[in-house]
Amino acid sequence: MILNLDPNFRPFPGQKEIDFKSFIFSGGEPHIKINPDFDVNQKITITHRLNSFNDFGLLCLAVDALRRMDVKVIDLFIPYFPAARQDRVMIKGEPLSVKVYADIINAMQLNKVSVFDAHSEVTPALVNNCDVIPNHIFIQKVIKTIGSNVKLISPDGGALKKIYKVSEFLGGVDVVECSKSRDVKTGRLSGFKVYEDDLQGMDCLIVDDICDGGGTFVGLAEELKKKNAGKLYLAVSHGIFNKGFEVLDCFDKIFTTNSFKDFEGESVEVVKLSELI
Repeated sequence: MILNLDPNFRPFPGQKEIDFKSFIFSGGEPHIKINPDFDVNQKITITHRLNSFNDFGLLCLAVDALRRMDVKVIDLFIPYFPAARQDRVMIKGEPLSVKVYADIINAMQLNKVSVFDAHSEVTPALVNNCDVIPNHIFIQKVIKTIGSNVKLISPDGGALKKIYKVSEFLGGVDVVECSKSRDVKTGRLSGFKVYEDDLQGMDCLIVDDICDGGGTFVGLAEELKKKNAGKLYLAVSHGIFNKGFEVLDCFDKIFTTNSFKDFEGESVEVVKLSELI
């Protein structure tokens, strides 16, 4: 059975859903009331999109409520793992945020925790019973849309291991390696480099896990054009797009999933997670 805490997110269609009501107290605290009309001896899968600490709080409360109903086996599907990018302490005074979330989830003693395209190997290393769903089928669907005559672009060193696995899954699509520099104190990006002299008009698909403001991809697009790239495409597993899509108008098309939120009437093509898992 499924407990979909986000009513607009149903990644496992066709399964019977558990009914509940949730609300926010005037003090700001989330609350949940789960309808007890189900077999507590079944495995329960909770799904949620964690866009805020209140979303995370609702998840914690839901697990506690199920435990108090004597549910023994609980799986969790949170496609976008919160704070996954904060997997290193860059300067003194910062927290290791991903571990804070992981410790809380581990305390729930869940049977399995599934995430989609984890930012790095740190998340599954910290989260107990973690199952990472790769982005391979997502990128396969993207390439079916734009055509197979394309190069995969790795935006930085952190994406290299994953993008070569994507290439292998797709039968050996060419990979172009790139890099950038980031000021750890300010977050400012600079020094974009494309390690190929001439792309000879080939279409290029940048593949990454997260697009927040999009600065990495805009800077990289400029360098790709200097290296004689053809059409430019962007595929990100988790689309946040906090600066909107106008800043990304250098791309012929942008692809993402509904792992973080829904996109209605936006200039982005969305592949639903229900098609990928």
